[in-house]
Amino acid sequence: MTGLRTGEVAETAGVNRETLRYYERVGLLARPERTLGGHRLYPPETVTTIRVIKAAQRLGFTLDEVADLLDVGTHRHGGTSPGLQARATTKLAEVEAKIADLGIIRDTLRAALAAGCDDLVTCSHTPSCPLPFAGLAEGNNADAGTCC
Repeated sequence: MTGLRTGEVAETAGVNRETLRYYERVGLLARPERTLGGHRLYPPETVTTIRVIKAAQRLGFTLDEVADLLDVGTHRHGGTSPGLQARATTKLAEVEAKIADLGIIRDTLRAALAAGCDDLVTCSHTPSCPLPFAGLAEGNNADAGTCC
């Protein structure tokens, strides 16, 4: 039997042993062979798979989404599940929406700082308050004025 033991895979892939075991439990990694002593022996490509999983997570994919992508990648038999292109397009739209939301939040916080807001409740009752609580949810940003 040849392969990498749990500690070797974890160290090489840059994860801890529990992450490796968790990925195995949830089906992201195939169950490895075991030695006569019960030690897991992973194939060398496991390291690449873990690195791909971690990279996909950094791009914003959930573990469920990663599992689907791995499944699509290994079963290219013309299934109906969308591949990386479609999912990356969707994920990019989600990221761009978050960036737009963060821009609104940034601008509103800058306006609150410029207006000198010190008390959230008191400021919210002032017409010049730059924290438009109703408008913020809709993506509107009031002009900064002098606040509380």
